[in-house]
Amino acid sequence: MNTFSVLDSVIFIVYVLLIVVIGLWCSRTRKGGVKDSKEYFLAGNTLPWWAIGASVIASNISAEQFIGMSGSGFAIGLGIASYEFVAAASLIVVAVFFLPIFLKTKIYTMPQFLEIRYGKPVKTLMAFFWLLVFIFVNLTSILYLGALAIHKVVDIPVGFSIVCLAVFAGAYAIYGGLKAVALTDMVQVIFLIGGGLLTTYIALNHYSEDAGAIAGMQKLIAQVPEKFDMILDPSNPDYKYLPGIGVILGGLWVSALYYFGCNQYIIQRALAGKSLSEARMGLVFASLLKLILPLIVVIPGIVAFALDAPLEKPDQAYPWLMHNFIPSGVKGIAFAALVAAVVSSLASMVNSITTIFTMDIYKEYFAGKDVPEKRLVNVGRCFGFFSLVLAVLIAPALAGLEQAFQFIQEFTGFISPGALAIFVMGFFWKRAEMKGALAAAAGTFVFSLVLMLFFPEISFIDRMAYVFILCVLLIVVFGLLSGKKTDERAIILEPGLFATTWTFKLLSGVILAILGVIYYVFW
Repeated sequence: MNTFSVLDSVIFIVYVLLIVVIGLWCSRTRKGGVKDSKEYFLAGNTLPWWAIGASVIASNISAEQFIGMSGSGFAIGLGIASYEFVAAASLIVVAVFFLPIFLKTKIYTMPQFLEIRYGKPVKTLMAFFWLLVFIFVNLTSILYLGALAIHKVVDIPVGFSIVCLAVFAGAYAIYGGLKAVALTDMVQVIFLIGGGLLTTYIALNHYSEDAGAIAGMQKLIAQVPEKFDMILDPSNPDYKYLPGIGVILGGLWVSALYYFGCNQYIIQRALAGKSLSEARMGLVFASLLKLILPLIVVIPGIVAFALDAPLEKPDQAYPWLMHNFIPSGVKGIAFAALVAAVVSSLASMVNSITTIFTMDIYKEYFAGKDVPEKRLVNVGRCFGFFSLVLAVLIAPALAGLEQAFQFIQEFTGFISPGALAIFVMGFFWKRAEMKGALAAAAGTFVFSLVLMLFFPEISFIDRMAYVFILCVLLIVVFGLLSGKKTDERAIILEPGLFATTWTFKLLSGVILAILGVIYYVFW
C-alpha cells in the first residue's frame, strides 16, 4: 500500500475487523441449537426492510461500477446512469408484481419456482445453467475485476488481491449464511455510500476551486454539457451502447427486470423478509439508494474528463482521482468503500451458489427425503468453499482472455430475455406450459446468436428487447397448441395480492417523480 498513509491503513484495518467480527457474531447459533436450512439460506425469514434494501445494493454494486461506470462517465457521460435509473424503477415493478408470487409459493430458489410452475425439467435445466454462470463467470469476474481495481488504486499484485478478497468474503459468508451476509452488508453500504459520496464531494470541490460541491456540479454542467445528455442522439459515437429512447423504453428493462426480479443472487434477500410488506419496503429502499449511485460512480468520471485527466483509457478515471485528489485519511475510507463493494458482492454470490446447489441439486438428486437439516447446511458450506477455491484458481486466467471474456459476458446475457419471458408468462398467463418454457430457454440463445451474427448493427440493448418478444411469442404458440385453457401448474393469484401500503405507494411515487424530472431536465 505504497500510496497509503499510516492513518489510511489503520482506517482500512478497522473496517476489515469490523466486518469480520459482525459477520461471525451474526453466524452464532443458540447454545445447544443447530442452524437449519431455512436459517442458513433464508436467514429464518427474519430480515427487516433496511437489511434487505442494503443487502440488495451491496450485492449489486461491485468493482465494475466504481471503475467501469466511472470510465463510462468519462467517455459517455451521464447517459450511462440509465442503467441505475431504470434499475430503480424496475425494483418497484418487482416489489409490486413479482414478490407476492414468490413469497406465496414459499420458495428458497428461483429454480424451485420454475418447478412449481412448469415442472422438474425446466427447474433442473435452469439450476445447472445458473450454477455454471454464477461460478465460472460471475464469481470469477467479481474476484478478478475487484483485484484489478485494487491493483489500480494501491498497486497490490492482482493474484495476492484475489486470494485476500476470497478469504475476506469467505470468512463469514460460508459459515454464517444469508443472515451474516445481509447484516454485514448494512455496514458495507455505509462505507460504500459514505466513502463514495466523500470522493465525489472532494472531486467536485476541487473542480470548483474550493467553492463547494454544488458549485462544482453547476460548473461541470456549464462547461461539459455534452456529458449530461441522458438520451443520446443517433449521431453520437456511443449511440450503439445506449441507443436513444430505446434505452428507457426497450431492452434495458429486460436486463433490469431479469436481474432484480428473477436472479437468485439479488432476490434471495427479499425471499428472506419477515413479511411481504417488509420485503417490498426493502426493495423500495434499494430503489432510493439506486438514485444516489450515479453521484458515486458516474460523476467522478465526468469530473476527470473536465479536468482533462491524462488517461490511457477511460477506466483509469476513478483510480486517477483517488491518487491525485483524495487526502490522507479520506483515502482509507474511499478504499474501504471500493473493497466493500467487491466483498459484499462476493459474499452474496457464494451464498446464492450454495443455496441453488443444496436445495435444487443435492437435496433433489443425492439426498433422501428425510435428510437432516444439519447435513444440508454443511453441504452448502462445503460447496461454497469449493466454488470459492475454484473461482480463485480460474480468476487470474481472465487477464489473458480479455476479448474472449467480454464475449462470454455478452453471451451469458443472452439468457436474460428468455428467462424473463419464462417468469413473466408463468406469472400472468395461465396457458403457459413446460414445452413453451423449454422452447424459450433454447430460443433465447438461438435468437440472440442469429441477431448478433446477421444483424450486428442492432445494439445489444435493442437485441434483448427483440429476443424477449420472440420468446414470449414462442411461449404463446406452445400454450395455444396445447389446447388447454389453463395449465395444471398455473399459479392462480388471490384477489388483493398486489395491494400495497400507503408508505410504499408514497415512496414509489416520489422515486418515479424524481426519475421523470431527471430525464426531463437532461433530455
